[in-house]
Amino acid sequence: MSIIMSMTWKEMLRKRVMLLTLIMTFVFLGAFWFVAGTIGSRGMHQGNALARGEQLLVDFANGSIILSLGFFFGSFVLAFLAIFSSFSAISGEAEQGVMQALLPRPLPRWKWYLGRWLGYVTLGVLYALLLFIAILLITESHASIPNDPQAWFTSFLLFASTVPLLITISMLGSGFFTALGNGVFMTMLYGAGWLGSMIDKLSSSLKLETEALNSLQMLTGLISLLIPADGLQRRMLAELFSLDDMGNLMNSMGTSMFGLNDFSNLPSNSFVIYAAVYMIVLFLVGMLRFQRKDL
Repeated sequence: MSIIMSMTWKEMLRKRVMLLTLIMTFVFLGAFWFVAGTIGSRGMHQGNALARGEQLLVDFANGSIILSLGFFFGSFVLAFLAIFSSFSAISGEAEQGVMQALLPRPLPRWKWYLGRWLGYVTLGVLYALLLFIAILLITESHASIPNDPQAWFTSFLLFASTVPLLITISMLGSGFFTALGNGVFMTMLYGAGWLGSMIDKLSSSLKLETEALNSLQMLTGLISLLIPADGLQRRMLAELFSLDDMGNLMNSMGTSMFGLNDFSNLPSNSFVIYAAVYMIVLFLVGMLRFQRKDL
């Protein structure tokens, strides 16, 4: 199984998707540095006009907006790597004849599937760690960030949890669809999750009747159960900002200080547990499908 993992790492490093991800990362971080500098300069021109406490509050608000923007767009880059590195894990190699050369050897199919999954996940989580640190460092250089190592650790686990989730769904889809079809399916599924999140954030500000609002909330709830990636990202930011300990501050300033995110309806611990169980079930279904798949 370790051989399959190493093969997966070498294959990902050779693939253009890794090169495209690195290019996207450098472009994103460069643009993020400029945006962070622009947002971080708010309030600095007032000099001594602000009291010390007010200045700290402005710095924290700027840092919250910068972090929200950074992780909002960073999650897209992370999803790009997770999806497009694994969308052809089964069907693509079966079409190229690679799998027919490997599996006749004394290698159980479940070991191949698990080795592939671990290879994709470990490299994706490592990339998530580097991206997470880069976003925090850039934000720290222009504003204030939460200084709680425990919150960093918890939020990183939630940030990186989208990697095994998306890879699990992608490998499951690869057992049913062609490589191209699975790539389209995963892109549309992730896009549906993002669209559902946007609808959920806007629905509270729209003046809709109760029945229409309930229908929208039911739709977005079903989408979040189908693809929990965005819900995990919102919970990640909530853990990073330690929102449970900031109730009075949020009541006085509102949630506008957190940029693109709406924390009025946070995913609960039950949702996080559901996402973990959902991923495990899909992983087992994908492995069972691969065991029975005619190559």
